[in-house]
Amino acid sequence: MTKPKKERQVLYPPIIVYFKPQGIPLYQLEQVILTVDEYEAVRLADWEGLKHNEAALKMGISRPTFTRLLEDAHKKISDALINGKAIRIEGGNFVLLNNRFYCRDCNYIWELKQGEEMPTVCPNCGSNNIIDLSLQCGWIGGWGGRGRRWRHRYRGGYF
Repeated sequence: MTKPKKERQVLYPPIIVYFKPQGIPLYQLEQVILTVDEYEAVRLADWEGLKHNEAALKMGISRPTFTRLLEDAHKKISDALINGKAIRIEGGNFVLLNNRFYCRDCNYIWELKQGEEMPTVCPNCGSNNIIDLSLQCGWIGGWGGRGRRWRHRYRGGYF
């Protein structure tokens, strides 16, 4: 029996979960699925410039596991860029530490920490036309609130 995978800690869900080459209809493209934990590894190592040890600590995993995760992400991203494929960020084995929300009326994006109540209106314009961004990367039930643990299941996006 294999050891169960440890959940990787992700600070926030990605704001954008789909990238595709310009001018080619989506139905004509192959897709590469980049998991949310792979996205987080790229964010920490490449965008924030953290060393693998530091980034692994932030994700709650070992350094060798982080390095493998980052290598897998780099292979997928380079495959998409070189071969003209779309990239979808979704799925994986992760726990969100915080969440983001998006207002469709004023395009305002804000963040909440785990345990804070899910908003019912946009703090910027007061609209109730808001989206829980954790849903677009595969969370069932969205923002857990009050410290509840979330369960992840691979599924299609929210937008």
